[in-house]
Amino acid sequence: MKRPTLKKKAKQSEQPPSRITNETVAEHREQILAGGRKFKYPHQYERHKLVFNAVIIIVVTALLAGLIIWWQLYPAQNTSTFFYRVTRILPVPVASIDGTQVRYSDYLMSLSGSKHYLEQSERLNLKSEDGKRQVEFMKRQALDGAIADAYAAKVAREKSLEVTDKQVTDVINASLNTVSGKISQDIYDDSTLSTLGYTQDEYRQIIRRSLTRQAVAYEIDTKANSAKKAAETLLAATPKPGLADVAKQLQDKGYAVQLGSTGSLVPKTNHDGGVTQQAAKLNTGDYSKFFRSNDGSFERNGYYVVQLVESNEKQVSYNYIRIPLTVFSEQLKALAKNKKISEYIDVKQSSSEVIRR
Repeated sequence: MKRPTLKKKAKQSEQPPSRITNETVAEHREQILAGGRKFKYPHQYERHKLVFNAVIIIVVTALLAGLIIWWQLYPAQNTSTFFYRVTRILPVPVASIDGTQVRYSDYLMSLSGSKHYLEQSERLNLKSEDGKRQVEFMKRQALDGAIADAYAAKVAREKSLEVTDKQVTDVINASLNTVSGKISQDIYDDSTLSTLGYTQDEYRQIIRRSLTRQAVAYEIDTKANSAKKAAETLLAATPKPGLADVAKQLQDKGYAVQLGSTGSLVPKTNHDGGVTQQAAKLNTGDYSKFFRSNDGSFERNGYYVVQLVESNEKQVSYNYIRIPLTVFSEQLKALAKNKKISEYIDVKQSSSEVIRR
């Protein structure tokens, strides 16, 4: 039997590409584009998916970061420099007073200055038992101060009161005068940074808030204004009366006035809100007109009249009457009593004595 022979299939010759002519150019272009679409669309769909996943990752990361920041600021009460910088960027509140938010950064700024002073100047170990007690006390002071500053800023806006840059600069310039002479601004800034850890901008903010609180306290204190007018009447009635007699008459009428004396000679450059400087302008036995303290210190706020007792080239001794400002503190206590102050962190010590600073 004859075996069949296998015939090889002749390879079909490939069709040569047709020539591109003016009539076929549109057809060839469509063929090329159709071939590219199968590569384009799968990647297009994948890119949309990548964008969607990236958005999800960003949102989750932001939520986690927000949760960490919330935990560190509120339950943990982290007071580190890093979280102070975070609160400078993010306007998160530490408390509220009468509907106004108290910024966490204001609280941490005050607290950081106090802690820095204790560590650098007092060489206190803040992790020791005594150091921890000091920190708790400073937290209370810093929070009370931040609440008072926020309330003062609210009242200042309502009454169109404004502290100018010049007023801040004047306070700083007054601090440049020392017993040894006037120091430069650079030395003053270096001293502030070394002692309190404040930059020039931060320290100016501290002074501005103090001056704002002072301006509000003077504006709203009708009691002190009445006492001042009564004292002026008594001082005008008798030539060069003793301040002790005037103070007693005011106290008998129910006015809150304080009689004081340096007791001994003090430097004319004494930093006490300008009281010593006013006394230095007088002749022995003379007394000044009423004036305001000018350094923003809440402890020294009030109207003063001074009477020079003794002086020499560099020192003075004097008596004074001070009419303190009380209405601002009374309003804060009333707001606390009426539960219009809310604190978002747990700080020890009673807040019923708001605000002393």
